[in-house]
Amino acid sequence: MGQSGKVIIFSAPSGSGKTTLVKHLLGCDLGLEFSISATSRAPRGDEQDGRDYYFLSSEEFRERVLKGDFIEWEEVYSGSMYGTLRAEVERIWSEGKTVIFDMDVVGGLNLKSLYQEDALAIFVMPPSMEELERRLRGRKTDDEDKIRQRLAKARKELGRSDRFDHILLNNELEMAKKEAEERVRQFLGK
Repeated sequence: MGQSGKVIIFSAPSGSGKTTLVKHLLGCDLGLEFSISATSRAPRGDEQDGRDYYFLSSEEFRERVLKGDFIEWEEVYSGSMYGTLRAEVERIWSEGKTVIFDMDVVGGLNLKSLYQEDALAIFVMPPSMEELERRLRGRKTDDEDKIRQRLAKARKELGRSDRFDHILLNNELEMAKKEAEERVRQFLGK
């Protein structure tokens, strides 16, 4: 795969707070850089191409899959594909940095099996399904159907948490940030 380095993977059901934790870690002096995923879904809110995601049409996404441009990819919801571009990871490693991922559980486990001991895979556990539902509703980005879909997916994902290197309970944000930072420092020897 060319030059290699370490990767940090944060996975969790949607609404668990993984993005908040990843943003915190990127602000720490750990030599991390965020791996921007590609997706076939449309931008939400103020999301921008090349900052939040690489937004591709479904056709373009499928073409790039066939060309072998993705390290991993999946169709998360019908018509919504997400994946990690090989060029994105290699770009970050070539800068001497560690790649940090914020992704769903299946994608996280795929990357863990690919990178094995060079990967630290952390599962962010929500305090409860009730709290997760409250957070999803509070975001006001999804309709009722989408929220139900996300909650059903979350129940399945919670059953896979034991396949990660570490389960981080995000009950109290400041504690979760501190624990995430300690785990990453330990893994990177910093």
